Amino acid sequence: MGDAIGPMLASAAGIAIGPVPLVATVLLLATARGRVKGAVFALGWAATLAAVTTAVVVLVGVSWTGPRGGAAGHGAGASWPWWVRLAVGLLLLLLGAGRWRERPREGHVHRPPRWMSSVDRLTPGRSAALAVSLVASDPKNPLVAVGGAVAIATSGGDAGNRALALALMVLLASLCVLVPLAVRLAGGEGADRELGEWKAWMSTHNAAIATVLPVVLGADNVGAALSGLTA
Repeated sequence: MGDAIGPMLASAAGIAIGPVPLVATVLLLATARGRVKGAVFALGWAATLAAVTTAVVVLVGVSWTGPRGGAAGHGAGASWPWWVRLAVGLLLLLLGAGRWRERPREGHVHRPPRWMSSVDRLTPGRSAALAVSLVASDPKNPLVAVGGAVAIATSGGDAGNRALALALMVLLASLCVLVPLAVRLAGGEGADRELGEWKAWMSTHNAAIATVLPVVLGADNVGAALSGLTA
């Protein structure tokens, strides 16, 4: 079981440590019908990640396991997933370098994204659409999701272990929206204050997180790809 679960943990954590979805969830929860909107947003986020990772696991698994479920061998059909992870890793490294160059300079304030000003007017349906767009609009998310899905598909585990690893990856990667939703649903006098503190901390450290995460995850994917290609 660990063969399938272990390789995707870094990818799941890399998606989960995301300031933007957490901030979006907190803002939605503060609006009218906030609990419904927050729940729909979390569902849209998890469903989008599940669709991406499932598609990649199935696609890679077709060539990786071969028609009878055995190893595909050492030909091109068996090695191409490692080239995918190598490409993902290099793109993440480039993304991290680009964000470092574009980081906010002292004394300069970046204009907040347009969706923030329209949160109060979002319906539950549009909240789900916002989740889909936020998954896709940050290049880190689809790249990391693909890297994690390839890691699951090439882990050597059986179909059941891969399915479990995929479900666990989606769950862990969605903690950035599920945890604030759970805190708000649990209620309590300190819920709003707690969520406000999380939002403030994530917003303050957004630039550092957005820069460091792609570099770390890029290096992890490059290392895994090189190990696979030279095995």
